[in-house]
Amino acid sequence: MSYNFKEIEKKWQVRWDKHLEIYQKKSTKGKFYCLPMFPYPSGAGLHVGHWRSYVLSDIYARSKWLQGYDVLHPMGWDAFGLPAENDAIKKGIHPAESTAKNIAHFKKQLKELGALYNWDKELNTTDPEYYKWTQWIFLKLYKAGLAYETNAPINWCPSCLTGLANEEVIDGKCERCGSQTEQKKIRQWILKITAYAEKLLDGLKSLQWPEKVKLMQENWIGKSEGLVFYNPVKNSDLILETFSAHFEAFTADTFIAIAPDHPLLEKLLHGVKNKEEILKFCSYLVEKRSKTEGPLIEGIFTGTYTIDLYGNGEMPIWVAGFAIAQYGTGIIRCSAHDQRDFDFAKKYGIKLKITLVPPIAEGRKKVENFEFCYSNMEEGILTEPVEFSGKNARTSRQAIIEYCVMKKLARKHISYKLRDWIFSRQRYWGEPIPLIHCPNCGEVPVPESELPVKLPEVKNYQPSGTGESPLATIPEFVNTSCPNCGIAAKRETNTMPQWAGSCWYFLRYPNPQNEKEAWSSEDINYWLPVDLYVGGIEHAILHLLYARFWVKALFDQKLLPFDEPFLKLFNQGMVLKLSATSGFVEKMSKSRGNVVNPEEIIEKYGSDVLRMYILFMGPPELDCQWQDSGIEGIHRFVNRFYNYFINSGNYLTQNNNEEQLTTQTVHHFIDQFCVRMEHFKPNTAISACMEFLNAAEDKKMKLSNWSIEAILSLFSILAPHIASELLEKVLNKKLADCNYPLANPAFLVKDTVTIVVQVNGKLRDSFEVSINEAIENVTELAKIKVENWLRGKEIIKTISVPQKLINFVVQ
Repeated sequence: MSYNFKEIEKKWQVRWDKHLEIYQKKSTKGKFYCLPMFPYPSGAGLHVGHWRSYVLSDIYARSKWLQGYDVLHPMGWDAFGLPAENDAIKKGIHPAESTAKNIAHFKKQLKELGALYNWDKELNTTDPEYYKWTQWIFLKLYKAGLAYETNAPINWCPSCLTGLANEEVIDGKCERCGSQTEQKKIRQWILKITAYAEKLLDGLKSLQWPEKVKLMQENWIGKSEGLVFYNPVKNSDLILETFSAHFEAFTADTFIAIAPDHPLLEKLLHGVKNKEEILKFCSYLVEKRSKTEGPLIEGIFTGTYTIDLYGNGEMPIWVAGFAIAQYGTGIIRCSAHDQRDFDFAKKYGIKLKITLVPPIAEGRKKVENFEFCYSNMEEGILTEPVEFSGKNARTSRQAIIEYCVMKKLARKHISYKLRDWIFSRQRYWGEPIPLIHCPNCGEVPVPESELPVKLPEVKNYQPSGTGESPLATIPEFVNTSCPNCGIAAKRETNTMPQWAGSCWYFLRYPNPQNEKEAWSSEDINYWLPVDLYVGGIEHAILHLLYARFWVKALFDQKLLPFDEPFLKLFNQGMVLKLSATSGFVEKMSKSRGNVVNPEEIIEKYGSDVLRMYILFMGPPELDCQWQDSGIEGIHRFVNRFYNYFINSGNYLTQNNNEEQLTTQTVHHFIDQFCVRMEHFKPNTAISACMEFLNAAEDKKMKLSNWSIEAILSLFSILAPHIASELLEKVLNKKLADCNYPLANPAFLVKDTVTIVVQVNGKLRDSFEVSINEAIENVTELAKIKVENWLRGKEIIKTISVPQKLINFVVQ
């Protein structure tokens, strides 16, 4: 009999839509908050690569639900920001309209998934009743001194026509559209995430996250412990401070590099004859640097010098494209022992000095002749200062710190690569920033009682490209009065980035209908932090870092009782497919022509088959390749499984004891399935199902009601529609009334063992015997198994390892 998936899946989806099974079980083990990263509803809809994340979160939500936990498994929509607005512009409709259509499509797709979602907890970041509280949180950050306004140069995307955070720029290009970014000086709102650099690093130690994600965040924060050296400028009262994390060979420093956009540059160039020429070249460097991958080895001499306090005399000060104003002090001492500095000096003919050499004499001459850059601090030997001559550079590091501090050459310093978060966007589709600019009072927060500041409805929302948000052209939105003094004032017109709503949505899910507060302490104390967070590794820096920052800031203000939002993180691998455009196996995307639409697969095979194939393709944490032929095998297995259980001849009519062999097989399956699921190996859990069905068909097993319920309960985690149908048809039982079965250890003890048979130490055969079989009988059976290798030969010795091995030594 063929499994009529269309009829059965529709039947159960309608039932689940009307009666949420998730509320039909009473918790016996406490709570489990399982959270999939919510999608931003683009016009393309979900493809099977997206489904992988949602299927994975669902199987673990279902597992905990069957185990008796109070499960929160919500779904919502991350609908503000550039992706949604660009999609609307492409379609030529309003973002509110396109977003609503996209959400309806996504929701239909997700309901076909058959996931155990709390649909009554659904939220949408564009709902004023939601973003009212996003604005409220922003005001908390603002009042805590964590939000400030500046006119500093920012990353500007000429295609998206907005400023971008540093995290949204990959190799100088917009993370969203791939356009080359530019440096542009416009008014921006910034969040002071750098104030939490150390706490963000420390918090990683306690998290059950993939090590590669923790390492990515550590590297992005980029903590460097080093020295800040004092560098007096010749003929000036200016003292330049330079940070170095690799200072061991500091006596080799021969020149200074300053960033082309450094705020001290104007003062440094005071009185320099070609100042305007230098500043013009600096602008060129800033622009070129934004388009260059790796360090920009280009610069210009400032005509000024510092006096080296150690005694190396005058050190020329150069503007260098590789110096970054926001890293360290933005000024660098440079030497022959850094490849970047070495290349720069060679290019411009700057003198170099060697004070670090290889540990063996061979090769030293080439180093000392500047034939190549030697920078190995782990093995290198110092030649200066005299106090450290002949000593290893790295092991001398701490002593050098103390030496430089004592000599008043430098001071200890910790630096971070992390930059403050550029938070405002010059676009329409985002949360309005709840601030008012008053001529008398300056920046004034919108009173909490007046939140939300609603996004006005407009016909023309396209970005202006001028550095101003489209909101700036709407007088009825802009013009207001100051909440403090009452005079005419202007609203802030920049909007928040797409990341704002996702920084805290997990706090809102327990009670999204709460009108009085963003969250209640009762909900937070019960449900949070999130027990398991499932999503793609592409969010390792942006979303996860930002969300952790907001939670830590709210914790410090005593608004939350915890400072880490996600205790355990699981990153699923990508689903790859042969690209129609490149001919290579690549990540799924519409532009590559390799997207697999889940709706088409469901139409042909059904949701359960798609769920199982997505899980079966490989270990969930690794990338895997979609094969159209592969799903056929799962389709055949599901039909075999259905037919086996629907056939009344395969189960016992009475709930009596099964034969021992059947009992052992069932409990072995339960044990293997549960262990594999517990270790995040659902692909091998499906293999356990296949192994069981093969054994059941081969041995013509007859199952008791208990065994049927146990097997189908576990199978429901993978394929909820077919399992629910079989439970009803065979046992007249609802899935909500079933529990997570446990294997009985008594039935897991094997009563047989595998005996390996060798002849002269070479494996020739193997066979199974009773665990209690006498060794004499085992030996005789072994002789029969390897008769061909014993014929015509004399057995001079028999070596036996009880219950494992028989080895015949012959001649």
